Amino acid sequence: MSGNRNVLYLIIGALIVVVGVLGYNLYQSKKQPDGLQINVGPNGLKIQGK
Repeated sequence: MSGNRNVLYLIIGALIVVVGVLGYNLYQSKKQPDGLQINVGPNGLKIQGK
């Protein structure tokens, strides 16, 4: 019986790690990049420093 409980804890731990990694990747993809942003539009060229 304790073997089944250890496997259950292992699965729950792995799921927690997977959710953490996916959350971190989502955060990194939504974060604004550092550096310059160059926009070309109807009002001309705009350069912004981040």
